[in-house]
Amino acid sequence: MSEIAVKPPSGRGRFITFEGGEGSGKSTQIKKLADRLNATKLRTIVTREPGGSPGAEIMRHLVLSGMGKLLGPDAETLLFAAARDDHVRTVIQPALNQGTWVLCDRFSDSTRAYQGSLGSVPAGIINAMQRVTIGDLKPDLTIILDLPVEIGLQRAATRRGGATPDRFEGENLQFHRNLREAYRKIAADDPERCVLIDANADPDTVAGRVWTALRDRVLARTNSAAPA
Repeated sequence: MSEIAVKPPSGRGRFITFEGGEGSGKSTQIKKLADRLNATKLRTIVTREPGGSPGAEIMRHLVLSGMGKLLGPDAETLLFAAARDDHVRTVIQPALNQGTWVLCDRFSDSTRAYQGSLGSVPAGIINAMQRVTIGDLKPDLTIILDLPVEIGLQRAATRRGGATPDRFEGENLQFHRNLREAYRKIAADDPERCVLIDANADPDTVAGRVWTALRDRVLARTNSAAPA
């Protein structure tokens, strides 16, 4: 596939998030996209949620160990909010301000899917936490990787080997089916920002679909807005 010529960015960087269920290939696709963007001389960083900054990584351990589940969905939402606040202030916003492109493995849509749709945390609470932690910040593009639940869980099991499933991987099959539907609804409700991509293919094929979405939704706009 031929590369699009990318003009050096001026001003704010671009914020690209990846979402999807367990085993959907987010980490693999983020790395492939970062390599491709770096080849075009765009400054790019890769980060993740929960985590991505020292304070947020502490929260990540608490959440994935199951502590948040023990405290209940409202408290788990607060843990995610605290982690996101640290992550945005110390990593994401400074990078964007410096013109760096930020690729993030999960962001606020994960809270809406996991704690909102599946945990039944009221939208008002989630919206309030979002106003406090990220304000007006939103992704320029959200890639939602979609594939059958059974395939994703098998991929996740292969990846972790003999390790114990984390807080979310260990949920039952219906939980993961509901999660898939929650993400598909997020994509349908915000088609300007979100692209639902079929991830049930080999990594290079999926990477091609991701690149096409980025090229059409973000790079084309970036180039047209850049000074000649």
